[in-house]
Amino acid sequence: MTPHRTPLHALVVVDVQRAFVRGDGALPGAARLVDRTADLITRARTAGALVVHVQNDGPAGSDDEPHTAGWELHHSVEAGPTEAAIRKTHDDAFQETPLEALLAAQGVRSLVVCGLMSEMCVQATARTAVAHGYRVVLPYDAHGTHDIPAEPGISPAVPAATVSRVAAWPLSRDADVTARAADVTFTAPPLSTP
Repeated sequence: MTPHRTPLHALVVVDVQRAFVRGDGALPGAARLVDRTADLITRARTAGALVVHVQNDGPAGSDDEPHTAGWELHHSVEAGPTEAAIRKTHDDAFQETPLEALLAAQGVRSLVVCGLMSEMCVQATARTAVAHGYRVVLPYDAHGTHDIPAEPGISPAVPAATVSRVAAWPLSRDADVTARAADVTFTAPPLSTP
């Protein structure tokens, strides 16, 4: 993991929804993750960076089924020219969403990806961002997931911290994986409007 101090243009907060960070369904370390993502959001807003909240539309009956309490975003959205919320139905926040257009409209070339779940939506979104030529930073302490239960004959339970580490590892070839969200800094994107 490398320290990362070059200011970034955007913050993409993936699926930090109530079902995953509150109550019985909260993932391990949810309080830490909420604290880290809240700090990133505050610092990105202060710097004038683009903040994009991504909200997953889960299938009927799921914890993140649209318009249920669990589907709601945990962090508030300050809608405006430098902050938006988008909805998705795939792991990749770029797939069939306006994310690419939002980033392009402000001239974003570098971004932070954080949120949930490490091995699914965070990894998929970061991979596509890299493939599209963005400089990507993934702060290790600002993404998380659930433990993987034991599967007889296959493996014992896998702790969430291990799952997150394994999800980040292959990204470290093409993205900057930094240990601490506190090491990330932001700046306004080149085409942003106040």
